[in-house]
Amino acid sequence: MNHMLYPGVTPINQLRAIREHLRQNNNYSGKTVHEIRTAAEKSAGQLPVQSGMHVEQVRTDQFSGEWVIARNSAESDERKVMLYFHGGGFVAGSCAIYRDLAARLSEASGITVFTVEYRLAPEFPYPAANEDCLAAYRWLLEQGILPGNIIVGGDSVGATLALMTLITLRDEGDKLPAGACLLSPHADLVHLDGESYESRAELDPTGSREGNRRILEDYLGGYAGEKPALLSPLRQDLRGLPPLFIQVGDQEVLLSDAERLADQARAAGNQVSLEIWENMWCAFQVLAGLLPEAVLAIRHIGSYIRSTLKLEFAE
Repeated sequence: MNHMLYPGVTPINQLRAIREHLRQNNNYSGKTVHEIRTAAEKSAGQLPVQSGMHVEQVRTDQFSGEWVIARNSAESDERKVMLYFHGGGFVAGSCAIYRDLAARLSEASGITVFTVEYRLAPEFPYPAANEDCLAAYRWLLEQGILPGNIIVGGDSVGATLALMTLITLRDEGDKLPAGACLLSPHADLVHLDGESYESRAELDPTGSREGNRRILEDYLGGYAGEKPALLSPLRQDLRGLPPLFIQVGDQEVLLSDAERLADQARAAGNQVSLEIWENMWCAFQVLAGLLPEAVLAIRHIGSYIRSTLKLEFAE
């Protein structure tokens, strides 16, 4: 599959209302980190959630997280796992906020999802989140889960963390997971030079070049020297990565990042699928309780996972 465009189905009036709500709640200009985190928790608390999920919390010396499994996945093979890194601009987000999405991903794929509560900036600047995500992958291996039975995933900066984890694992000679699901990835947090930063500036209710510049500043904190090259996966050697499944909205400023990442990863010899969803924005899958497009997108993710891990497809 190459670049596939999926049409929107949500009525325009409903989309406008959701977009305006997102625009008001995602304007972080002048807000403190505490205010950003509080707004994210409040917004998540207003969404419909899946019922019947099973959640088991985990705490290690370095990171915490939780296993999430949907009710209809209770008989699935527990040795096959999706390792998920949440978004939130490196300063917000949590397992609790992403529990509903994790349950929906579990339901769609038939496997367990492990979400990571990596350390947040500015209290823990770069490379804390990178270290925690890498440690979480290696911890799964210590639990006896095979690399070929793991799918790494994430949205927004979580997708960036997934990419950075893959590149680090490859460079350090570790065995790579079976594949990766990247939702609205920040493929280049250093240069922020994608064409869609201009063409989608007025359409995107969740992101902007200015906002993404703050993301980089918050994560780097007092980091001295040149900006770490790893924060720009788009400008890294992408050879030898596992199959990538990318979803992005056609109204978000990160559209160009996703398109360029897909093109360059494919040119490097990797298997890549890119889905572009009409009238959607960054990490729209989180709104599956409101958006039919998000429900369908998650089903596509489930199909990718089942195919990649060679699981039987549900009727």
